[in-house]
Amino acid sequence: MADCCSTTESKAAHPKKRCCPDNGQEGTEVSAKTISHHLNQAWKWNDKGVRYFFCADPDCDVVYFGDDDSTITKSQLRTMVGVKEISNDAPACYCFGVSKADAISDPSIRAYVMSQTKHAQCSCDVSNPSGRCCLKDFPRTGKQLDS
Repeated sequence: MADCCSTTESKAAHPKKRCCPDNGQEGTEVSAKTISHHLNQAWKWNDKGVRYFFCADPDCDVVYFGDDDSTITKSQLRTMVGVKEISNDAPACYCFGVSKADAISDPSIRAYVMSQTKHAQCSCDVSNPSGRCCLKDFPRTGKQLDS
């Protein structure tokens, strides 16, 4: 297995991905604006001006981590991070308030979200803790709901 944190001269000067200091899995770059939107008491956060990354591993408590290996955990956020939660009450779409259960039980929701996204009526880059489009993590229809 290759070490995703190793550097080589052929890599870009500022790669968009970096490994989580807690679990070693690769995370994607996310803006400080996105982080501050989800932090509980954002005014107390000391943005050190480093690049930050999102850890999507559901088994890892770290949500954001910096180039300096600083971390922000789930307990420091005011937002439930849907990809890190198994509950069907967890968000699937932050822009339109859709839970995983909603998305699973009503397939027309996905079409609605796709249409709104196509018309730039979403704000995933800030509203979604990952800073990316919510559709990527939308549950597949036909999936069983948890009891």
